[in-house]
Amino acid sequence: MVSQIRFLMCAPDHYDVDYVINPWMEGNIHKSSRDRAVEQWNKLYNVIKNHAIVDLVAPEKGWPDMVFSANAGLVLGKNVVLSRFLHKERQGEEPYFQQWFQENGYNVYVLPKDLPFEGAGDALLDREGRWLWAGYGFRSELDSHPYLAKWLDIEVISLRLMDERFYHLDTCFCPLANGYLLYYPGAFDSYSNRVIEMRVAPEKRIAIEEADAVNFACNAVNVDNIVIMNKASDSLKSRLAQVGFEVIETQLTEFLKAGGAAKCLTLRVTEPVREELHANVSVESRVIRMEGHLLDAGLINRALDMIVDSGGSFQVLNFNLGEQRQSTSAAEVRVSAPSHEVMEEIISQLIDLGAVDLPQDERDSKLEPVIQAGVAPDDFYVSTIYPTEVRVNGEWLRVENQRMDGAIAISQTANGIVAKCKLLRDLEIGDKVVVDVFGIRTIRKAESREQRNSQEFSFMSSGVSSERRVELVVEQVAWELRKIKDSGGKVVVTAGPVVIHTGGGEHLSRLIREGYVQGLLGGNAIAVHDMEQNLLGTSLGVDMKRGVAVRGGHRHHLKVINIVRRFGSIAKAVEAGVVKNGVMYECVKNNIPFSLAGSIRDDGPLPDTQMNLILAQQEYSKIIQGADMILMLSSMLHSIGVGNMTPAGVKMVCVDINPAVVTKLSDRGSIESVGVVTDVGLFLSLLIQQLDKLTSPYVASVG
Repeated sequence: MVSQIRFLMCAPDHYDVDYVINPWMEGNIHKSSRDRAVEQWNKLYNVIKNHAIVDLVAPEKGWPDMVFSANAGLVLGKNVVLSRFLHKERQGEEPYFQQWFQENGYNVYVLPKDLPFEGAGDALLDREGRWLWAGYGFRSELDSHPYLAKWLDIEVISLRLMDERFYHLDTCFCPLANGYLLYYPGAFDSYSNRVIEMRVAPEKRIAIEEADAVNFACNAVNVDNIVIMNKASDSLKSRLAQVGFEVIETQLTEFLKAGGAAKCLTLRVTEPVREELHANVSVESRVIRMEGHLLDAGLINRALDMIVDSGGSFQVLNFNLGEQRQSTSAAEVRVSAPSHEVMEEIISQLIDLGAVDLPQDERDSKLEPVIQAGVAPDDFYVSTIYPTEVRVNGEWLRVENQRMDGAIAISQTANGIVAKCKLLRDLEIGDKVVVDVFGIRTIRKAESREQRNSQEFSFMSSGVSSERRVELVVEQVAWELRKIKDSGGKVVVTAGPVVIHTGGGEHLSRLIREGYVQGLLGGNAIAVHDMEQNLLGTSLGVDMKRGVAVRGGHRHHLKVINIVRRFGSIAKAVEAGVVKNGVMYECVKNNIPFSLAGSIRDDGPLPDTQMNLILAQQEYSKIIQGADMILMLSSMLHSIGVGNMTPAGVKMVCVDINPAVVTKLSDRGSIESVGVVTDVGLFLSLLIQQLDKLTSPYVASVG
């Protein structure tokens, strides 16, 4: 019995692979046999005619892909949304398909000219009519989905395509009768797969393997319990048979050369409307503004790439390029996302890049109360290192105690409303916490190319310097240290025991003694091995002058710990004349505050080592306050911890022989940081030499 379902097809009279607009076409230009293509198309046509009604649209010379009639538009009832092809090679098909629809009594909707949407290739109705699955990522834009929902009065579910081989939704996704779904999960991002799993029950999902996917098993035509496709593995046919479907294979290899198969060659034009269901679309859009050296600093490229990589889409509404090299640029960008969840993630990253809402779209921050001490509300905004402002009661407030990975708490004080970064553990019942991403903006430092290329050290590269550039970076660091010292600024050093092992202890001691360091952060080991070297001449039991292990040297660090514990503190050991030189000696003698954060691996530990992690973090944070520069010397964990609690604007130099450590610190995003991959002992030696040059009479006279 022939179903009353109707399909639109277009004969392959002019079919060929004339160009490359998808991966399947590469290497196949003019390699398709017209005779075989006609034979395969006719077989498909006859198979479908045995089960449904087929209408034909006349093929037009010069438009070889008209044969793929699925891309003519999207039909629901007597309404059709005409396709807007992305590539010029197919745009000429649009008027011919529009004419056919109008002549056959359809109400035709036409999308804006520059908004790509490729019909039923990227929009597939749930076979029970409950909603419309709509794909985006390669050929159709996410911003087309609200139009589909409005014009067709149906709920639209957006799915992001990730594999360029499956450039249309219908190449990897096929809704079947009775609520079943045939699909290839590997073609979608994780969010879309989660959406699919939420909408379709496990027993209704038929996920296929890549081997079937590349044979376009999902590019199938479904008529009741019949599934017509190019090819299916025995296991797939068996799985479909178990749930009541009969597979009819009809070879379509000539069309695979252009990236299409059974579904691409057909358009279902009788799609029933469920009157009780109405439009709903989860797509969100916001217009943001970015200002600064958008091209020089690469901010606009980073922002647009990030939007797409996070699952959204964009439209640049305005871009005003600075007239001079030193001028700033400005851009207005409409950002779209398939859900509020994805939009939150995108906007939070754009805020980190300095993006703000347009003034007319500004809204107050969304606040929710803390109802359990130490626990933030769901969806709380996670703070960054950048100076941040939040909008409360129509006024922008600067956030105090700026740091990374905190929550922003709003409280009423005697001096008015205050916004402050708080760690989760510090949140109190009654605090109001900023949630979502409305009413938040960051202040990004933006320098021009001239500033970045100037001789004055600007810490602008946020990059990693190799051995070839160590001397140049050392020279720049020395200049900055001298400048901070002369202005009465503050430098904090985070150091690991490698500083001592590599012979850098004497150089760090001198930096402290000569007033270049105003705070020291580290762990138990830096202090232990510093004092071991200066009491016993070894570090980790290795003679520092001869470079050989000393008999019994493995006990040296424990002896040092025991000595200090006998006196009660490092300061008391120094006062007693037991510790006579070294890094810790100079800290005590010069009243330089230090904090030693303990860990589970620590021996002893020293009485000064803070084994309470929370108290150690608080001590670190106190010493960091007001710092102009932080020197991070071969201490991965302590340096990363310091980086997370340090706001933007503080210059950072991370020195480590391990590139991964340096990269980790550079990746925190601060434009005032620089990484140096080198031996820390060598770095400190070169730094002292350069500082000596800066303090020589000649340099002083010309400075």
